[in-house]
Amino acid sequence: MPEHMQEKPLVLILCTGNSCRSHLAEGILRQKAGDLIRVESAGSKPAGFVHPLAIRAMKEIGIDISGHRSKHLDEFLDSKPHTVITVCGNVDQACPIFPGMMKRYHWGFDDPAKATGSEEEVFGVFRRVRDEIGKVFGAYAAGINLGTQLYR
Repeated sequence: MPEHMQEKPLVLILCTGNSCRSHLAEGILRQKAGDLIRVESAGSKPAGFVHPLAIRAMKEIGIDISGHRSKHLDEFLDSKPHTVITVCGNVDQACPIFPGMMKRYHWGFDDPAKATGSEEEVFGVFRRVRDEIGKVFGAYAAGINLGTQLYR
């Protein structure tokens, strides 16, 4: 086995608050990419919690993120992530350069935590953003599963 494949590459997903979008993406990517990568998420200004509606939206599609926690991106400064993916504009501007980082992507999504209206209307925004994230990260995971995303 080549040396670079000994340890699973870390894909770090960043968002400002690390309470919604990054956890949706982390859960989806972890499910779809299987054991090929290590997936984590963090924020530049962590909210300190994972949004209950994000947990509920993921439970609807059979992914349990209730054990996730909101983390600061500093926890990963020594982790040498292979790929960093930002999912909101604010953190894209504040994202540090990580040692050893091979790839960086920015895929922005609306912040469902800022949605207004009734609980069901707000939850509808969480579902929409979850599904949008699912399409983008599902396609990314398909590339990982085909071996085209990590070692080029």
